[in-house]
Amino acid sequence: MTSGVAVVLGAGPGLGAALARRFAAAGLAVAVARRQVDALERLAGETGGRAYACDATDAAAVETLFENVERDLGPPDVAVYNAGAYRPGGILEIDPADFELCWRIGCLGGLHFGQAAARRMVGRGAGTILFTGATAALRGGARFANLAVPKFGLRALAQSMARELGPQGVHVAHVVIDGQIASERAGHRAEQRGADAVLAPEAIAEAYYQLYRQPRSAWTQELDLRPCLEKF
Repeated sequence: MTSGVAVVLGAGPGLGAALARRFAAAGLAVAVARRQVDALERLAGETGGRAYACDATDAAAVETLFENVERDLGPPDVAVYNAGAYRPGGILEIDPADFELCWRIGCLGGLHFGQAAARRMVGRGAGTILFTGATAALRGGARFANLAVPKFGLRALAQSMARELGPQGVHVAHVVIDGQIASERAGHRAEQRGADAVLAPEAIAEAYYQLYRQPRSAWTQELDLRPCLEKF
C-alpha cells in the first residue's frame, strides 16, 4: 500500500469513479470534485475520501478546491483532469455559445487545474498531473468540432506542461481514450460486438495508476488506450 493524495476533477459515474476507487485502493486519500457535489457523496463515502464542488471553468474555484484539499488531506501527489463537455452539431449548426462552453470545460479548465496542481508540486519537485483526452484530440471528425477543438487544445497544453515541468520533477501525461467507455449508453454496442468493443473504466483507471507509479527515469508523456476490437 502507498500513501499520498489524489485529486480527480470530473468524477462522474464512469471513469472518474473508477479512478477514485483505484487510487483509494492503493492507499491514497482521494478528493473527488465536480459541479454537482451531491452526486459525489456516495463515492466519497465508498472510497473514504472527500467530495468538493468545483466549476473547472472558474480559476478561483479551482484554486479554492486545491486549497481545501491541502487543508483537509494534504498536498496533492497526483491530479487528474477528467472534465469535458460535448454538444453535437455540424459546422453550420453550432451555436458559438455551445462552442465556447465546450472549450471552457474541455481546455481552459485544464489550464486552471494544471496551474493549481503545478503550484503545489513544483516546489516539492514531485507530482503527477494527468489529462483525459480522446480520439478527437488527434483528428477532427465531421460534426465533432465542439469536442475536437478543446481536446486538441488540451493535448497541446499537456505537451507544453510536460516539457516545462518535467525537468522540475513533475510528470505530466495525456491519455488518449480511443473508443467508447463502457456505460449504459455503450451497452447496445457491447451487446452487438461483445465486451471487447468498449473500454472498461477499471482497466483505464489501472493505466492511470501505472502512469502515476512510473519511475522518473522512464516517464510516458502520451498514452493511447483502446479496446482490442477498435479500428485505428
